[in-house]
Amino acid sequence: MRFKKLTTLIHPAERLVLQLVLTNKTPEKQVNLLFDRVASNYDQMNDLISLGTQKKWREKTMETLKVKPGMNILDLCCGTGVWTIMLAHAAGMSGSVIGMDFSKEMLKVAERKIRDNQLEKSISLVHGNVMKLNYPDNHFNAVTIGFGLRNVPDANQVLREMLRVVKPGGVIASLETSHPTNRFIECGWKMYLQVMPILAKLKGNKYADYDYLHKTSEKFATPDQLKGMFIAAGAVDVSYRLFNLGAGALHIGYKKS
Repeated sequence: MRFKKLTTLIHPAERLVLQLVLTNKTPEKQVNLLFDRVASNYDQMNDLISLGTQKKWREKTMETLKVKPGMNILDLCCGTGVWTIMLAHAAGMSGSVIGMDFSKEMLKVAERKIRDNQLEKSISLVHGNVMKLNYPDNHFNAVTIGFGLRNVPDANQVLREMLRVVKPGGVIASLETSHPTNRFIECGWKMYLQVMPILAKLKGNKYADYDYLHKTSEKFATPDQLKGMFIAAGAVDVSYRLFNLGAGALHIGYKKS
């Protein structure tokens, strides 16, 4: 699903507002330790909290991306490797996928799953900082980030880096929690997010960890704001697709050929 391209230029003041909205002020080390703690049952909690809907979001995302065999892909904030593995299956034996994350414990979980799927030759895992990618310009066919933009110190910087390392004509994509467009649904969504830390605590997790995750979801940019951020970073033909009436959103942009 393609949405109408935004053709008007973004005023510098609007760019500043977007930057403030998209910057996570929680110290990076604190966020890193949080994801190390939740890594062991992160997938199970995601399934529980989302009632299985995130799986469908990812499936629809893959349908939209249309990954072709032989593509060279970088998956940022790869976490436990869920999207990384889906990308590798789509890229095939002739393709390659690099999964990058700053949490070593998340990467350990991803490594086990990659072995279970016999994808060691297709996927490389890298412990790194997505704010400054150690790759040359114009290197990848696609760069993706799933449920990670709201957790980085500066989402603007990450988007610029994604666009830098992707090849001309290549695609950058972000799958994230978002904001329902309907006022009544948004109220219900916010109430449910407040329940999320309680569910996590009942499953033996720290309340504070999932309270942080719920707050980053609630405070994250709207779909239009994130679309504007893609454009401000230099992406063209930017569009987005909403899931579950706006609870999730896939944003896609391209590097000018």
